[in-house]
Amino acid sequence: MIDGRTVVDVHVHAPRLSTLRPAWLDWADEFSRDHDWRSAYRENGDPEPAAFDALFAEQGVDHVMLFSEYSPRATGIQRFDDLLPLVEHNPQRFHPVANINPHLHFPLVGELQRQVDLGAVALKLHPVHAGFDPGDRELFPVYAKCVELGLPVIYHSGTSSFPGSRNKYGNPELYLDAIDCFPELNVIFAHGGRGWWYEAAAFLVQAKPNVWIDLAGLPPKKLPDYYGARTLSRIAPKMLFGTDWPGVPGASTNVRALAALGLDEVTLRTVVAGNAARLFPRAGIELTTTGRETPDD
Repeated sequence: MIDGRTVVDVHVHAPRLSTLRPAWLDWADEFSRDHDWRSAYRENGDPEPAAFDALFAEQGVDHVMLFSEYSPRATGIQRFDDLLPLVEHNPQRFHPVANINPHLHFPLVGELQRQVDLGAVALKLHPVHAGFDPGDRELFPVYAKCVELGLPVIYHSGTSSFPGSRNKYGNPELYLDAIDCFPELNVIFAHGGRGWWYEAAAFLVQAKPNVWIDLAGLPPKKLPDYYGARTLSRIAPKMLFGTDWPGVPGASTNVRALAALGLDEVTLRTVVAGNAARLFPRAGIELTTTGRETPDD
């Protein structure tokens, strides 16, 4: 907890360092700033479960969604299976998120089911790093399976600076067919349209009941600049807290920066935990009993 609030970080990377391209390591070192993220790793570059657990406990993060990513052209291979030692160490805190790449996996639904059987609580798709169109009909059986299993789909929305990225696939408009054809599918725009698509992401969040935003990689103090103060007040109840760890100052720093924006207490609790509890039912997130953390339906 941070300042009496349950906190869920819905966007964390914890890969084996030996599987990554150099640009990923440069990014992590540049943006981690005031914390030594490498202290959570062993000398061989593998995550140390006890150190990871202690790090997020010290930061006050109650639940962590751990990302995998199969994007050899941009960031490397962050295997889903490599997350399992962290989850086994503390399944109450750590929850793995599936990832598939249509260039690498076949059949797609079979690989999704394999990762779900191993504990995945959501699916992350990264069209920008993996280089594919998220609106391709080949992915529709995957979306149907996510509806069946109650999994939200997290999309990278917006630009990426990693060499090999295909930034045209970060356009939120590319997800419209999936959003409209699968109204029971909860779609989360990671990074909220970062770059030149903030307005498009904000419009879809307001127009579509099944669209949400995660704040990973977005400095909270800049949110009024990205979305405008009036728009921010309208879309804040559909935001989820995420850091993009390790490329952040720290979860506690960002939660307190969110609180400094002047959001009402119900909305703030909704952002830092309530929406995650609703959208990630497989994670079994329990909210505090003091104060409401989800808005009235």
